[in-house]
Amino acid sequence: MQTKTLSPELLHQMDAYWRAANYLSVGQIYLYDNPLLKRPLTLADVKHMLLGHWGTTPGQNFIYVHLNRVIKKYDLDMTVLNDLDRFHLVMDAIDRLPQTGDKGIYLKQQLKGKLVEHKQYINKYGQDMPEIRDWKWNPDRAIKKRESRRRQKTKSK
Repeated sequence: MQTKTLSPELLHQMDAYWRAANYLSVGQIYLYDNPLLKRPLTLADVKHMLLGHWGTTPGQNFIYVHLNRVIKKYDLDMTVLNDLDRFHLVMDAIDRLPQTGDKGIYLKQQLKGKLVEHKQYINKYGQDMPEIRDWKWNPDRAIKKRESRRRQKTKSK
């Protein structure tokens, strides 16, 4: 079997695409606002607590670069599904836990509705909805909620 290497021009274009995708990814991970640097960067733009990490990002972007090359070369109609956000993870857990019953079905519908609403908001305003953008993990609040639920269950028994 004879193999052909990619032309230097195509390799240069793919490398530029990959570097641009990595740059935008860094902005999404580390910056609260202003990832395209439309104004000078300030400390207020930088996230104080990160949700996510750099880890797999360059690898995923590398795959997307090559998928885009193949899509263009062979005129493919292709969609890559990569739903690893907390909404999709919860919906996947509901699918795998039939004991969630009607409550699980209801929650899944709510999450799907929120994803549609979120996508429409991004299309209109070019950024996440405030409730998602401003969300911060608060372990103290989560612990208090869990303890409160336990007390309610104990009282109802």
